[in-house]
Amino acid sequence: MHRRRFIALGSQMVAWLPFAANAQSGRPLPRIGVALSGRASDPQPQEQAAAFQAGLEALGWKDGANVQIEYRWLDDPAHANELAKELVGLSPAVILAGGTINTTALQQATKTIPIVFLNVTDPVAGGFVASLARPGGNITGITPFEYEIGGKWLQLLKEMAPGLKRVALLGDPGNHNFKGFRKSFEDYANKIAVDPVSVAVRSADDLEREIGALSDDGRSGLVVSAATFSITYRDLIVSLAAKRKLPAIYWNRVSVARGGLMSYGPDIVGLFRQSATYIDRILKGAKPEDLAVQTPVKIELIVNGATAKAMGLAIPFSILSSADQIIE
Repeated sequence: MHRRRFIALGSQMVAWLPFAANAQSGRPLPRIGVALSGRASDPQPQEQAAAFQAGLEALGWKDGANVQIEYRWLDDPAHANELAKELVGLSPAVILAGGTINTTALQQATKTIPIVFLNVTDPVAGGFVASLARPGGNITGITPFEYEIGGKWLQLLKEMAPGLKRVALLGDPGNHNFKGFRKSFEDYANKIAVDPVSVAVRSADDLEREIGALSDDGRSGLVVSAATFSITYRDLIVSLAAKRKLPAIYWNRVSVARGGLMSYGPDIVGLFRQSATYIDRILKGAKPEDLAVQTPVKIELIVNGATAKAMGLAIPFSILSSADQIIE
């Protein structure tokens, strides 16, 4: 047998060893718990779940063959603790937690089961890890961005709509990241003579009332920060912004695909694929306390050209030249 062919076949056999081992032993398959924000029928979490499973399969783990994946969907933050207790009750080997609310609930539910989080800004301030380099407990994961992105969101929105004079930052008052986003947002607003407004979002009523109070004269805009409400009420926010012709920037590209003006944030699908590496290492014996918190591989700028046109906005060259995608 040629040496190259032998090496290739050997690599394939190593990748499939976990499948064979479980099949022959007859032992129960190790469980992976997954807590995602959104509804099970929503295409966004479905795409994220598919990316996560693709990442696992590339590492030799296949649902139903040598591992069992248990998904739970959080479409109402009020049910986070209930969902966390249900997952912990399944005694999984490791849990993947999407977002701060899920991570907080899971942290309260278990101090021993390894947890890998996604989309948690400043996990040190949130009390999830002791430090980014040495988490120190049963939790580690991937943080999407630093607080300075609050100012970056406003900068990009102002470039897209130069006439803005008043911009509202939507955030979750129960999420520790809102304070951090707000500081960098307000600091940058003061530099460019924009009136910053902080809006605490607890319900759909808050959104309808506060967004409805903004003027529709082309001088007001929205920054939608990262939080569960931005997923749960995504279509409502996009609809209200369109109705009042408010330029808005989001942290998630899915909002732009649904008609939002622009987004700046991590490739979320890529993060779910990336998270599989830590799940793999933990299943093989690594401890979260020894796995440093990761950062995104890529931050992307997405613009909806059709929405810009409908709002009478000409996409400036600075945006055109740096955008990863223009949706027409």
